[in-house]
Amino acid sequence: MTVTATPSTVLYSARKGARLFSSEDLWAIPRVGAPNLSPDGTLFAVTVTTYDLEKNEGRGRVWLVPARGGEPRPLTSPEFSSGEPVFAPDGKRLAFTRKNEKGKAQLHVMPLDGGEPRRLTDLPLGVFDPKWLPDGSGIVFASWLFKGHLTSEATATEIARREKDPVKAQVTEDRFYRYWDTWLTTGEVPHLFVYDLATDSIRDLMPDSTVWFDWMELGGNYDIAPDGKEIAFAGLYWSPERDIVRQAIFVVPAAGGTPHCLTPDHPAEDRRPRYSRDGRHIVYGMTHDPFFYADRARVMAYDRQARTHSPWIEEWDRSPSSWTFGRDGTLYLEAEEAACLCLFAWRGTGEPRLVARGGCVGGTTAGPDGKLYFLLQNLSQPAEVHACAADGAGLERLTTFTSEATSRFGLGEVREMQFEGAYGETIQMFLVLPPGHQTGKTYPLVQVIHGGPHGISPDSFHLRWNAHLFAAPGYVVAMVNFQGSTSWGQDFAKRIQGGWGDRPFKDVMLATDVLASTGMVDESRMAATGGSYGGYMASWIEGHTDRFRCIINHAGVYDTLAQYASDWTMGRAQAFGGEPWDGLEAIDRYNPARFAKGFNTPMLVLHGERDYRVPVSQGLECYDVLKAKGVPARLVYFPDENHWIQKPKNSILWYREVHAWLERFLKG
Repeated sequence: MTVTATPSTVLYSARKGARLFSSEDLWAIPRVGAPNLSPDGTLFAVTVTTYDLEKNEGRGRVWLVPARGGEPRPLTSPEFSSGEPVFAPDGKRLAFTRKNEKGKAQLHVMPLDGGEPRRLTDLPLGVFDPKWLPDGSGIVFASWLFKGHLTSEATATEIARREKDPVKAQVTEDRFYRYWDTWLTTGEVPHLFVYDLATDSIRDLMPDSTVWFDWMELGGNYDIAPDGKEIAFAGLYWSPERDIVRQAIFVVPAAGGTPHCLTPDHPAEDRRPRYSRDGRHIVYGMTHDPFFYADRARVMAYDRQARTHSPWIEEWDRSPSSWTFGRDGTLYLEAEEAACLCLFAWRGTGEPRLVARGGCVGGTTAGPDGKLYFLLQNLSQPAEVHACAADGAGLERLTTFTSEATSRFGLGEVREMQFEGAYGETIQMFLVLPPGHQTGKTYPLVQVIHGGPHGISPDSFHLRWNAHLFAAPGYVVAMVNFQGSTSWGQDFAKRIQGGWGDRPFKDVMLATDVLASTGMVDESRMAATGGSYGGYMASWIEGHTDRFRCIINHAGVYDTLAQYASDWTMGRAQAFGGEPWDGLEAIDRYNPARFAKGFNTPMLVLHGERDYRVPVSQGLECYDVLKAKGVPARLVYFPDENHWIQKPKNSILWYREVHAWLERFLKG
């Protein structure tokens, strides 16, 4: 089939190394956290996490790094796992969290001119996300309490009671009762506390609150007003009158009290409140569609004096995920664009202006001189701290924590290509070539299909589905950002709702045609892999084409009707085209389980027991159908993992199984 495509562009050159990249190498790479800048801009603190494969665990260590260049120095001991460093307003102390012998993070503070850290808390469920009050008199932090046991003492007593109770049943009448890998019926809710340094006392700032924070990203849910008198936070709660979970913006006095909701009547999600430098506004993101999780975020501002909401950035067809203010009032935003996570600046009018593009940025903070500091990574480079001027000029890398580990192995070349997809759309994909790739030689192809479906295969060094690890044994890896992907605007992402198996499938097949026509890949040796929605597509491919030699399905949706056992059932009708009681025909139209007659391709199925987003029964059902039909299949079941494989040794086994399956069918 003839498909219109542009020539591939080299993004990152191949890098020679003494050996091929392995899963053990992946876990030997230090993982660098976002920079926290000192008040005078001369230093930043950063958490670097390293992993011990024998102990099967990671430990964070806080480092201090000169912001203008120089050798970093470790601040905390490697004996304990530490993280979340924040400088005091006077720049002389650092607050951070450190895990105790029970694995619970507790608040610590230490002087920077010498001395040992001092533990400030011993709370039963640990603490997270510390921030200093502007005058340095105390430290705000979050911790969990149990509903109905809303003191630390009562929560500790309840923990002891539950540990002794032989009955572990969960009982509920709620529609929303578990999330990712956590049962919400256990009752943990986050509260904001303040540690008063003068009196060495802790005060609960919201003693009656039962709202949740965003479980996916515990940090960054609140901000403190510049005068230190108020705290704004994003809280999740169940809205029974609308039958949805929504996130709203709340404020609470820094002295403590009952939280007040600023956005009770908004239609969907409000997130990430941030006070303007002058304290006049609370800036936050607002979405409009509660049933479309990738709905574009509009940047809104709440005028604290007038008590009114107004749009600041409303028509921009990008969806910022994070924003922070510079010292001059410039708003810096991180937003996806064309499979990258880019940095933009907005100075009060018009659309945001691009500051940095290429790879993925994160954790942006602005220095007193306007210089920007952030994490930056790409497909061939793990995250490290970088800096640039406010206009993007003078981009420089400031840390080299990952250099030693990445120097031990080689990587293949990374390219980018565009082609005409289903219905005439322009589709982008990344290509990762095997190390030692030779022009003119054909290689097996591995299609790596991203999840979501409203997400991307990004220009980043993915720590679970690493493209170079797939390519290392000698494969060309393709990552297609099919229709339904984010970062190309709202319409591009939303158009596949009610048609999961249509445009994305056709785009992946057309990408396969493009690569076959270039002579880069051997069309007789191809594999399709994917996780979550990518696993759905793996099952859909299983029933609709025999062109792949093997398929890998991780945590994939197999039966769209049975997906009602998921933790999140709001918006299913919009995603699948109908409800079980009113729309079965639409649900079944793109249901992989209804096309088992076409199942012929060998499939590796991997799934975690604690996966509540795509319940483990989805993987088991798919595997059992394949085995019953006589199709070669292999099951890898993880009793201690959720939707992702996060433990080092489990990850190494995961890659071992994946590589062995590919070798079994692509190398023969």
